[in-house]
Amino acid sequence: MTADWNPRLWMDTFSDLLEDEVEYDDSWTFQFNYSLSEELSTEERRRRWKIYCHCVHGRFRCSSCSRSWPSARVVLLFRYRLRSNRGTVLMRPFGQVCRNCCQDFELPGFSQREVEEALLSLFRKIRKNCYDEEDEDQDDFGSDCSERVWSKPHESQLCEACSLGIWCQED
Repeated sequence: MTADWNPRLWMDTFSDLLEDEVEYDDSWTFQFNYSLSEELSTEERRRRWKIYCHCVHGRFRCSSCSRSWPSARVVLLFRYRLRSNRGTVLMRPFGQVCRNCCQDFELPGFSQREVEEALLSLFRKIRKNCYDEEDEDQDDFGSDCSERVWSKPHESQLCEACSLGIWCQED
């Protein structure tokens, strides 16, 4: 697992999985928005935006001291919608601060497996909320943070999502 943020891995994996996971003739785009919030305005709700929060294992590397560390609670925030046969997914990965330097939030790196699991969970939400499909295998990939078992305490003071009040885990 790399500790470096790799947007291309997410975009390529999304494209690779899309055809098998969404069996409709709609076109979907995948983009990043690093200021995305979990609050939807009335206008965004009217435009049928949906939100999905997911936690994955990731790895971070401090850009100041080069220290790296794993985290089992890397928060990903997705917004998605289908409108006029065009689907859009926006994603925001949340960072963590190095315990030694306490400077800027570092973006996480992920393994191919973690990226696939997160996107498969997202595709299940898309099928359910955009295409009215039943979610038959809901728990195959641990799609909800609160269902996972944590091995270490989460250091919320170092977590960007926690600092913004985004709770994707049980305390």
